[in-house]
Parts: sequence; C-alpha cells; structure tokens
Amino acid sequence: MVVVRLSSRAAFPPPSGIVSALKRAIRSIETDTDRDGRAAIPLGVSPIDEALGGGLVRAAFHEIAAARESAMAAASGFALALAAGAKDSRAVVWIAEDMGRIENGAPYGPGLDDFGLASERLVTVATAQSRDVLWAMEEALRCRPVGAVVGEIRNTDRVDLLASRRLSLAAGRSDACAFLLGTAPGTQPSAAATRWVVAAAPSLAGVAGPGPPRLSVHLTRNRRGPVGSWLLEFNRAERRFDLAPSLPQPVADAACDRPHRAAAVGA
Repeated sequence: MVVVRLSSRAAFPPPSGIVSALKRAIRSIETDTDRDGRAAIPLGVSPIDEALGGGLVRAAFHEIAAARESAMAAASGFALALAAGAKDSRAVVWIAEDMGRIENGAPYGPGLDDFGLASERLVTVATAQSRDVLWAMEEALRCRPVGAVVGEIRNTDRVDLLASRRLSLAAGRSDACAFLLGTAPGTQPSAAATRWVVAAAPSLAGVAGPGPPRLSVHLTRNRRGPVGSWLLEFNRAERRFDLAPSLPQPVADAACDRPHRAAAVGA
C-alpha cells in the first residue's frame, strides 16, 4: 500500500466559460454508455443489478454516504467492495482529508484481502482540506494506471454541481470509477450516476457468535433505472455481497448440549 501526502493548493473551481462544454461532454458520455452498454460492473445481487441496468457503470461518478457518522465504517466497506468489484488490475486510489483520517481511520492493508483487493494495488493520499480531495480525485482519474478513485470528504455539501460534473467527465474519459464517500447524505444537486446511503445492520446470531457483516443499503438516485433498498450480507468466501436471508434466524439451531452422536440422531 502506497501512501502519498499532498500539501494544500488553490481552490478547486474550474476556469469560467466551460460549463456549457462540460454539460455537452457529460451528455455525450451518458448517451454512449446507454447505447452500447459498456463498462457495467455487476454486483452479483440480482435485484440491484436489474435496477442498475446490468450493473454499476464503470466510467462514471458515484456518491456513497453514511446514514449517520457512526455508520462511516459500513459506508467505507461498501465503497471498497464496489471499487474492488471491477476485477481491474489497475490501482485504486483512496484520497481523504486529514480530519477525516483522524476521525474515521484509514483502510487496513490485511483487511483488503476480504474484498479481493491486493494491498499493493491501493494508493492512499492525505490532503489538508476537502477542496484538495476534489482536485486530487480529478488528477488521479487522468492517470491511465488508475482503475478506481475514492474521495473521502466530511461535508459532501461542499461539492457543488459543477464539481461533480468535472469528476463525472474525468471518470468517463479514463474508463474508471469515481466514488465520493461522505459522512452524511448530500443535499446538493449532483451529476452522480448513482447515490447510495449505507448503514450497518444487525448480524444474524448463531451458535458460534455473530454471523457475517450486514449492511442496509439504499439507492436514492439512479440515472439508469429505479431506486430501492436492500439488506445485504457479506460473503467472505466469495468476496461479495448477497441478499440477507429473509428469515430472522435458522429454523433449528444445532444441538450443543448433547453428545455428538445423540445430537446427530436428534437432528
């Protein structure tokens, strides 16, 4: 895992007079994507893939927010799963401002294996302010060896429509995923292809202790289809999310207060 430190730089806003050109370029990218169906990344969960028109659009900008600040770990895990789900050998760049890293921590190298993401593919970047996160995201998306960029920002309302259009355009040109990860759902208009709100959910209790991690996932914006909500369970063996079972607990727990043979006969 490579760690990079950026110093503060000038504000993010682009040169004046290019808003119309950005709009035309974004419309062109969206039209091409809808026409030839390129760059869909299936999540492996049928209802979600159907809602997304086959999967998450790769060459696009997406927003992921924690339902509340305490759910940031769940939202970060979901973002990592999506970034790793492309099965792309290119690098994943994780960019976060200093205060966010202090409050929420940083991706843990050995834990990346659960998502099928080799630690040597992850590059982490630290910035001083949120505007630096946006600039670094755009610059990373211009690099051909980068397949996904995750920008972690505390206040997503600082990302206006123009900034999101710039990131959407950069992602489309590089055939890479851009994810903006926030500690709370944004309220600003956005050019994001999808908007997700993620919270932790109780795991299924079993004989051996808590079951697999669960997430409550809400798709609140979808440019290619309907929105929806799902309860997901992480499958460590397959390194992907599945729909959580509808039953709150197993029909019958294994007998644990009898000898092994008697338990087998009773079962």
